[in-house]
Amino acid sequence: MALGRLIDGKWSTEWTERSESGEFQRMPTLFHDRVTADGSSGFKAEPGRYHLYVSLGCPWAHRTVLLRSLKGLQGAIGLSIVDPVISDQGWKFSERFGSIPDNLYGAEYLWQIYTRAKANYTGRVTVPVLWDRQTQTIVNNESRQIIQMLNSEFNEFAKFPQRDFYPEALRPQIDAAMDAIYQPINNGVYRSGFAASQNAYNGAVTELFEALDHWEGVLSQQRYLVGDQITLADWCMFTTLFRFDLAYYGLFKTNLKRLVDYPNLWGYCRELYQQPGVAEWCSAEHVKQLYYGGLPELNPSGIVPAGPAIDYGAPHGRDHQTAPLQGIAA
Repeated sequence: MALGRLIDGKWSTEWTERSESGEFQRMPTLFHDRVTADGSSGFKAEPGRYHLYVSLGCPWAHRTVLLRSLKGLQGAIGLSIVDPVISDQGWKFSERFGSIPDNLYGAEYLWQIYTRAKANYTGRVTVPVLWDRQTQTIVNNESRQIIQMLNSEFNEFAKFPQRDFYPEALRPQIDAAMDAIYQPINNGVYRSGFAASQNAYNGAVTELFEALDHWEGVLSQQRYLVGDQITLADWCMFTTLFRFDLAYYGLFKTNLKRLVDYPNLWGYCRELYQQPGVAEWCSAEHVKQLYYGGLPELNPSGIVPAGPAIDYGAPHGRDHQTAPLQGIAA
């Protein structure tokens, strides 16, 4: 999400994630190695070896923070949280509220972690980053792959190994659900907000609300995206929904409806927020600071709104949908 990139290891404010027709086009992540429990990948799951660099404002990074907490991996995997506001050199480290500086190397900017891994790196400097302290490199910076690893490969060191959000039998359905929500919803809010033409915006916002309408219907019939248990697909949906009324509705012009206007999606969002280990990693203030304070192209004044006031802790009313959750109790 940082508006800039590295070119041959040098920071540049050049930003090229738009097509000639004004459509937002997200550049791919480039680090895709895997941590495995048995080490067959070359990166063995070990306590204290890996470190997560994240933003609490960014939905992609937020997924990884939640899985670290939900699995009880705080004692096994370190954490740094960047400043909520993107600087002119991208993500930066600070002592601001809710932030955790880089206590490994004392870096000032996240791009310095990227160049530590690869001195001549060219590409986006994004969160999350899964860092290997042993080999001094970035293992992975793709959120979907990181949450799969956190769910399945660190169980030996997890406080809650029984919590399985990616069970083998459901993986095809979970993958299909994550694929289905990615472009129209997870990325769709960005395609709306960063559109540089009316046609690009119209197309993105239409697809976004068609998809939200679809899943509102699905959740009227079942409790979660893939049936009666929480999976990785739900956490991928949750981090977008959590930000919807806080930032996307206003700043990104996704304002056909608010999330609170969708009874099932809004109840579902509240239910996920209220799962043990989730709320403490959900910072409305970091979200608003990131989007309103750090994107001058969209909000030149940098003024961060006081609202909206949203009660994520209100009763969610989803208990009638299915039997109680399995493996998620505190």
